[in-house]
Amino acid sequence: MSVAPGLDPAGFGRLHDLLSAHVERRDVPGLAALVARGEDVHVEVLGTPALDDPTPLRRDAIFRIASLTKPMAGVAAMLLIQDGLLALQDPVEKFLPELADRRVLRSLDARLDDTVPAERSITVEDLLTFRLGFGVVMAPPDTYPIQVAERELQLATLGPPWPPPPHSSDEWMARFATLPLIHQPGAEWLYNTGTQVLGVLLERAGGQPLEDLLRARLFEPLGMADTAFSVPASKLPRFTTAYAPAFDTGELHLLDEPTTGWWSAPQPMANASGMLVSTLDDVWAFVSMLLAGGVHAGERLLSPASVTAMTQNHLTADQRASARLFLGDHGGWGYCMATTAPIEGEPPMPWGFGWDGGTGTTWRSDPVRGLTGILLTQRAMTSPQPPAVFTDFWDGAYGAIKR
Repeated sequence: MSVAPGLDPAGFGRLHDLLSAHVERRDVPGLAALVARGEDVHVEVLGTPALDDPTPLRRDAIFRIASLTKPMAGVAAMLLIQDGLLALQDPVEKFLPELADRRVLRSLDARLDDTVPAERSITVEDLLTFRLGFGVVMAPPDTYPIQVAERELQLATLGPPWPPPPHSSDEWMARFATLPLIHQPGAEWLYNTGTQVLGVLLERAGGQPLEDLLRARLFEPLGMADTAFSVPASKLPRFTTAYAPAFDTGELHLLDEPTTGWWSAPQPMANASGMLVSTLDDVWAFVSMLLAGGVHAGERLLSPASVTAMTQNHLTADQRASARLFLGDHGGWGYCMATTAPIEGEPPMPWGFGWDGGTGTTWRSDPVRGLTGILLTQRAMTSPQPPAVFTDFWDGAYGAIKR
């Protein structure tokens, strides 16, 4: 359906009230939000950089964007595919020989040596669609032997990416390669590991460290000057403090602080699954390029075909059903991001392509209603289900659509 562009300023007050209530209750120290439709863009910046800091949050505040890193890594992969350095159906052992001749567990609870041969190689597309056969296991830690082994190897791929793995990308890959897959390549959608492996693949295919590749091919062309895997000393005054809520009370406790935390210096491995920092306007520059069909400031970055491939669903109905906890009842998965799946009638909200970050970030672009929303907070998520601040943000964002 076609939509008339524009936002209704009458809805901005309600959006502001919904978001400011979370700041006033100290659910979040601060937040930066953007709602856009057509040429209309509305921004809300509320709260403070830290609970104990009275300084008002700035629009250029730097946040840990967690899994919003994933779509950016996906775009980098599409750029290398456009260059001819990679192809979707390439077996990953072309650049990751460690992953040749995979073995697959007979069952999730099997011993690590109770395996069968992989029926085929993992492909580049398997990494982009999270169907490589390895990823998050929805069970308490150490429930299954594969979880115990992953923890002992310090891979940080079956849970949050922090503390960051203490390995170089090559060492990480060597350790990962000692584990069997959980499912056959292509069979099931499993969260997270696909982009961690993809980051190493991009380094080797692109011939340079991942951060250098992302900066040269994506961040600099889009003017994303504050997006990186660590924060230099000169930018620390703009770097927010991150918190996580206690499971029993919801009270916020420190997750990471700017000056001595995990992002205060480069880590041994640039983790493409969720370790970028960024700002509201940097993320908006990235999203705007996708909305423009791959074009930024009159220059084409991605082909229209690449944008379409990234933002359309690639999962089967059965794969979507098994991923419902992460993707919801109506979600699908494109390349390194959530996307829409066919639905009859009026789609729910939020709808469209984008993703969420475990440090408290969310983005969706709704092609049905022409609406984009981006929200960056400092409150970590405790489950794949959206927290109340996300729900209220989307309620307010959709309420600002011009009727």
